[in-house]
Amino acid sequence: MNDPIIISRRAALAGTGAFIVSFASAGRVAAQDASAPLPGPPPLPGSLKQTPLLDSWIRIDADGTITVFTGKAELGQGIRTALLQIAAEQLDTDPGHFKLITADTALTPNEGYTAGSHSLQDSGTAIMNAAAQVRQLLIAEAAQRSGIPPDRLKTDNAAVIAPDGRRFGFGELVSAEMLHVQAAPESRLKDFSQFKMMNRRIQRVDIPAKVTGGAAYVQDFRPDGMVHGRVVRPPSYGAQLIEVETAAIEKMPGVLKVVRDGSFLGSIAEREFQAIEAMRALAAAARWQETAKLPDAGALPALLTGLPARDITVLDQRQPVAGGAKSLAATYTRPYLSHGSIGPSCAVAQLDNDALTIWTHTQGVFPDRDAIAEMLRMPKDKVRCIHTEGSGCYGHNGADDAAADAALLARAMPGRPVRVQWTREQEHAWEPYGPAMVVKVTASVDEHGHIADWDYAVWSNTHSMRPGGAGSLLAARYLAEPFPEPPPKPIPMPEGGGDRNSIPLYKFPSTRVISHFLPSMPIRVSALRALGGYMNVFAIESFMDELAAAAGADPVEFRLKHLDDTRASDVIATAAQSFGWSKRPLRATPGRGYGFAFARYKNLAAYCAIACQVEVEHATGRARMVRAVAAVDSGQVVNPDGIANQIEGAILQSTSWTLYENVTFDDRRITSFDWSTYPILRFSAVPAAIEVHVINRPGMPFLGSGEAGQGPAAAAVANAIADATGHRFRDLPISSDRIKAAIGV
Repeated sequence: MNDPIIISRRAALAGTGAFIVSFASAGRVAAQDASAPLPGPPPLPGSLKQTPLLDSWIRIDADGTITVFTGKAELGQGIRTALLQIAAEQLDTDPGHFKLITADTALTPNEGYTAGSHSLQDSGTAIMNAAAQVRQLLIAEAAQRSGIPPDRLKTDNAAVIAPDGRRFGFGELVSAEMLHVQAAPESRLKDFSQFKMMNRRIQRVDIPAKVTGGAAYVQDFRPDGMVHGRVVRPPSYGAQLIEVETAAIEKMPGVLKVVRDGSFLGSIAEREFQAIEAMRALAAAARWQETAKLPDAGALPALLTGLPARDITVLDQRQPVAGGAKSLAATYTRPYLSHGSIGPSCAVAQLDNDALTIWTHTQGVFPDRDAIAEMLRMPKDKVRCIHTEGSGCYGHNGADDAAADAALLARAMPGRPVRVQWTREQEHAWEPYGPAMVVKVTASVDEHGHIADWDYAVWSNTHSMRPGGAGSLLAARYLAEPFPEPPPKPIPMPEGGGDRNSIPLYKFPSTRVISHFLPSMPIRVSALRALGGYMNVFAIESFMDELAAAAGADPVEFRLKHLDDTRASDVIATAAQSFGWSKRPLRATPGRGYGFAFARYKNLAAYCAIACQVEVEHATGRARMVRAVAAVDSGQVVNPDGIANQIEGAILQSTSWTLYENVTFDDRRITSFDWSTYPILRFSAVPAAIEVHVINRPGMPFLGSGEAGQGPAAAAVANAIADATGHRFRDLPISSDRIKAAIGV
């Protein structure tokens, strides 16, 4: 455990001195389960399954520079650093020798979306194997030149080293001749005992610009000749533009063009504030026909459980239950949640010689490219999307829509880059939210304090309406020839959407889990960090505390008693011991409480347990987490700082969701359109201390940790508030008003 942290197979590019190595097959990763029988050749590891040629992943130039390609995007989770560490480890070369190119439809593999904590599992595994096989090819070439057996050669600092000290630089080796060598069926990965770059804290490459005011985000991107665009959003869902007089606005200072296509309306100007003034003038001049009818926000749980549903049996292992068991039932709810991105969505697009380039912070450059190409009725190969990090993300926010807005305005202004940034009000009112959800659960505890049966049901909309088709883009639905919104679909298990993490990792003799998938979407929704995992873990882990109380058991001991997964038990024991759980006051000081929760994200990614202390101010009902201790098992550790950063961020964001956040609306419009109407966790409410204990599993598969802390943090906070107040809160957010009402203030 770490200390706690507060274009072909073999190609030489003639005349350039560079070559790209590629293989038709690749080897088994250390990350694969060696005990699982394989009927034939081992499957390609990670994203090599979809992109099997290594020329998609590794390039070495004549000067020894190594370029690594990934189809995943840096979203602030630190993968640019981690992926470089992985490649550097297998090539025995300092990360400073490397360049990394992230998601770009013209250059990188198509790895779909950067989502679901898959970056290291998929791209990291592919790069690890690619780099290992390139190392073996370089050694083989050096052996041929020197006459020294390959097993007497080693790699170090971008060179192959002979026993007599001779060095064969990687660039020298690859520039000499074509390498007519096929890939080995298995990768010769370095033994983890020899690791120098992995399981090591190195400075993240994306941080310096972010903390020094540098150009870190797409919001900072300023190409030469750039103009500014702004878009007028309708006043409510589905509103149609009836009339707008634009002649006077087109004559405003700096205004280059007013763009209208059906109900899509925007302005282009030389300077940003000129575009903003034109947007405001257009909004004032526009007449709309509004037809939206939103549901009663006060009766949302009843609405959701009453909507027509497609019932999906997630798990049915029911068994007869002996009499005499104590039964409990509970209902948990969550509201619609905003991504709350600090920087409003932004994109830059340029149409030049019938080819469109878009710089966007989408989480899926290839699906977004496809959707925008369809919207513009352009060939896909004429549209290029380049991922450029955005200031805030956490799922499907407004990034894809801003890219579509920029594309439409750039089409009207060929030859010049057009920058579009949403306003704060547009971001809050028009992004796709995380869906509202309802969970109903019943369970029984027998005379021995064991859970005898478990019956769980969850109601939810889809958790992904990401692009792929044009109808997923907001602007495309408002064009004169609109694209219909695609029908919502559930995300299948084992990863799941609304039912993600709905199967408890605990072992019960009788278990049933039902997902009531709701196709009807009264509010625009899509993917928010952890999808349904946040709500399901909140409900399961809150109910586990309620059952532990019914059994008269300690919450941690109660959980351990129902687990047969040693890695799960290890993270629980580590978090509890590091927190001092057994030494906490059993009768806490009034207003002070302690909570614990655990989950394995998706039941197949990282394990995470969190213990926390919360204080509740009696007069105001204000709850504040003051201390949290987490333990996480993400398999083989690449950068422990990166894992700790993810868990720390998850704890803070989840605490904000749990205590503050709630999208509000009236019968026609979204009413939580800024930070005053959609409050989030402020710096004054940040915990005084967060510890993250990272458990390293050398040689084991990479497990995604980016979303592992969301659910456990929510339940730990809720359990601590229940301990502090004596009242169980099952409806999110656990706001000060709800706490005051419960404690009688």
